[in-house]
Amino acid sequence: MTSQPVVVAVVVTYNRRELLQTTLAGIASGSQVPDAVVVVDNASTDGTAEFLRTYQGPTTTDVVTLNANVGGAGGFVVGMERAVLDHGADHVWIMDDDTEPQQNALREALDASEAYTMETGEAPAFIASRVVWTDGRDHPMNRMRPRMRASESARSVASRVGAVQIRSASFVSVLIRAEEIRRHGLPIADYFIWNDDLEYTARISRRGTALATNASVANHHTKVFGDAGADPGPRFYYEVRNKLWVYTRSNALAPWEKVLFTGASVRNWTRTIASSTNRKVLLSGLFKGLRHSFRAPRSNVQVLEGIYALRNVQEPVK
Repeated sequence: MTSQPVVVAVVVTYNRRELLQTTLAGIASGSQVPDAVVVVDNASTDGTAEFLRTYQGPTTTDVVTLNANVGGAGGFVVGMERAVLDHGADHVWIMDDDTEPQQNALREALDASEAYTMETGEAPAFIASRVVWTDGRDHPMNRMRPRMRASESARSVASRVGAVQIRSASFVSVLIRAEEIRRHGLPIADYFIWNDDLEYTARISRRGTALATNASVANHHTKVFGDAGADPGPRFYYEVRNKLWVYTRSNALAPWEKVLFTGASVRNWTRTIASSTNRKVLLSGLFKGLRHSFRAPRSNVQVLEGIYALRNVQEPVK
């Protein structure tokens, strides 16, 4: 008999109490419920803290209330460390507060991980769910990056367990092995929002195996159906700065991937600005993002100083 792996869900929230309720309800109604749920509240002011004080789920709920908003990136740093160190997680299941995992999301992700391990003797670094919008269409914000240059045999093994090999995933229902977190460190808190998931999942999958399975499904309750180019407004700054940080400050991508991804980003940014009705805001974000990308991201300890005391201070290799 082998013991069941410990799974800890991590949810990061900020001023979206109603959506958070949907996220927690989705986790609680699953055919498999995680052993614990860590909720990181980024200093919400909309009643989220009051709701969490009285919330009672079917499993242990560990609420971490920060005294400042450190974005999704900072929240995941806090939550993932807590899941591994305080709750002894074997797998960390992470999602934003606008994610609604469907009934079999966790069970199917675990099944795919276990089946792949049985086939190959190698455990995948992470398993990503299929992400759909409210009407069931695949969400363009959460497109998986297929693994280029994957061998035919590797693709065949993934297919046999109902999965495909991917290169990166969004932080919308992704099941990450805790061993990978220990090996590669935590996400980069200074990203604040956007592309922290690209950098992190690409970092841990560069020399490992990452899979996506359509059997595990999560809804992404965004206001509009679109990717980061759909009316980004002032957030375009983070899209530009953080992508450039990925391409110039991280070892997540191979040199040839950086060339390809940079070209794709420039093309997408051009289209986004050209189609915008508020080009002035986007151009301001573009130039500010370009300028700020020349300085390296601050360490996680620096970003969270006075907000949360990290105990695992391992930083990603720059």
